[in-house]
This record gives sequence, C-alpha cells and structure tokens, in this order.
Amino acid sequence: MTKHSKIGIKGEQTAATFLLNKGYIILHTNWRSGKKEIDIIALKDNMIVIVEIKTRSTYDFGFPEESVNRKKQGFLKAAARVFMNRNTQYRNMRFDIISILMDGDTVKEIVHFEEAFY
Repeated sequence: MTKHSKIGIKGEQTAATFLLNKGYIILHTNWRSGKKEIDIIALKDNMIVIVEIKTRSTYDFGFPEESVNRKKQGFLKAAARVFMNRNTQYRNMRFDIISILMDGDTVKEIVHFEEAFY
C-alpha cells in the first residue's frame, strides 16, 4: 500500500470517529454509485450528510479542502442524487468537507466545513 493510500485510509478513519463523537450516525463509508464514491454518508438531526474527506501530510499543495473543486463536487452531487433516489425516506441533505492534516499517525489539524457547497 502506498503512503498516499495509508494517509487517506487513516484520514477516513479519523473523520468517522470525529463525526461519531459529534453525534452523527454513520450509515455508509465508501459508498459507490458506478465509478463515483462518497467517503461517508451520515445522519444528523434527520439530515443526510454527504462527507468528502481530504487528508494531507503537508500544506505544500494547498489546504486539503481546496482540492474539492467543481468537478469533484459534480461527482458527489451525482452520487448523492442516486443515494437519495434509492432512500426516499430521507428528505434533507447537505454536503460537508472534512479537512485533515496528518504528521505520521498524529492528527495535527481537523476542520469540519458544514454546508461546504450546494
């Protein structure tokens, strides 16, 4: 497994724990619709929360959340539409980003952007 993959997996585990500690219910991790993937689908206060997790080991290439560009947002929106169409019991949804900076196995910073985009 590459260093990049290990950082990503550690970031996803860290984000899931972070959300659980904030009272979120994790419904799915790495949910797929075709080639599109949603990192975490959670439930909070009767709202479906689509969470994109971005983890980096440095800020050399900018802040992690900056990599969630319009194209990535479009993929997330398309996958979220499929999820919502299959799960009609849910009516409300939002898109969040969790940005994580790691130093080895240590979390240096975690930032949760609620309602990051529409």
